Amino acid sequence: MEFSVMCKARHVLTLIGSVLNIVLSFIVFCFLDILDFVLCFVYKVLDFCIESEWKNPGSYSAATLDGSGKIIVSEQGETESEVVYLTSTKFQLEEISDTLYSRPSFVTEVSNQLKKLTFDTITITKSTEKKKPTRSTITINSTIVKLLQGRMIGQYLYPITRWSDCDCQFCNSWTYSTKRTLFVKSDGPKDQAKEDVVFIHGFVSSSAFWTETLFPNFSSNAKSIYRLLAVDLLGFGRSPKPNDSLYTLREHVDMIEKSVLEGYGVRSFHIVAHSLGCILALAIAVEHPESVKSLTLLAPPYYPVPKGESATQYVMRRVAPRRVWPPMAFCASVGGWYQYIARTVSLVLCKNHRLWDFLIKIITGNRTFLLEGFIRHTHIASWHTLHNVIFGTSGKLDRYLDIIRDRLSCDVTVFHGEDDEVIPLECSYNVQRRIPRARVKVVENKDHITIVVGRQKEFARELEEIWKKSTKN
Repeated sequence: MEFSVMCKARHVLTLIGSVLNIVLSFIVFCFLDILDFVLCFVYKVLDFCIESEWKNPGSYSAATLDGSGKIIVSEQGETESEVVYLTSTKFQLEEISDTLYSRPSFVTEVSNQLKKLTFDTITITKSTEKKKPTRSTITINSTIVKLLQGRMIGQYLYPITRWSDCDCQFCNSWTYSTKRTLFVKSDGPKDQAKEDVVFIHGFVSSSAFWTETLFPNFSSNAKSIYRLLAVDLLGFGRSPKPNDSLYTLREHVDMIEKSVLEGYGVRSFHIVAHSLGCILALAIAVEHPESVKSLTLLAPPYYPVPKGESATQYVMRRVAPRRVWPPMAFCASVGGWYQYIARTVSLVLCKNHRLWDFLIKIITGNRTFLLEGFIRHTHIASWHTLHNVIFGTSGKLDRYLDIIRDRLSCDVTVFHGEDDEVIPLECSYNVQRRIPRARVKVVENKDHITIVVGRQKEFARELEEIWKKSTKN
């Protein structure tokens, strides 16, 4: 009897909490919609005053692809169209996520959901209507079209360092080199390594996620066999942060291939990837099926998309659900939906990272590598990577996983923290459903970060066992 009362009380409290979360989320995100709109104009004015470049806030283009490979661009509110000629146009546009320029306001989204609930019960069939032939039309931000145009003729739309980006030597060390390759931290035998291991970090992180945790904890035997290669992704850490980049999946993968696989003469290798890095790891494995010996994924963001749903929009809502609770969902929502609020956060944190580093050292007495990875990037890099890689590749992951299942024979191991609030545990099991031979290990009482940090010795041994087993097979 008493147990039954407790269960009912818990159910009522949970229901009240859910209702409060919905109501509070509605109020907060309506305010954020307005704030982001205002900040849009503020940044346009600041960019014009400081960089002498003006863009119309909220201006979008209707881009029509015709049979000759041209893009006909017409701005909203303008009657004339501009024809843009691009090489490999279709390929480049496919790499750009529509979430960059199509994110409905919170009120609009709620209204659309209510309409869907209302009209889902009504089925209207119009079999007598003849479909009129239409041209292939997409909606795309005018800035993106001009950016593509600028890249094709080797122009920079923005200076290498924007006024809102950090101009310190650490963040711009890549500008002093003519190679323009990613920063790679290597450990182990420099020559004649029996095998290589490529480590790919997650979103707003750096190679230090691996080098400060796992590298010191690998056994001497492992370091004599394996060459460990941890990379800073394009736009993060010490790697180049070009402002003329769209930070697409193709650009990230190309830079890893150029900087790591070609730069270090890697032929046969293992991959260890975390979060966002898992998407890049899958893409690399698909392109190098004969070279990958094992694939270790930590918290892979794989969300199967229901039929009839827009893949990019669905994943954006899953990753960033626009809820104030839990806190990680709120942070992801602000970072994923609000471009100018996210730019303000980047301006405060990233541009002033030296101040934050100094304060942390005073408070803790130590440098914090997690904080360094979190705040040493540019807004353009983080914003475009989030949308073009995490959201934009959602329609490709099914195919990648199927190829790995059917054409690759490498071991696939998936680790996931039981308490992960960033990527739900179901994502790892989704991978296993797609690749039945994949082994999923749930780490108790660990979250998105502590799945490695805090258990680095144990995880280092687990990796060594995976590599050893894969080599024998």
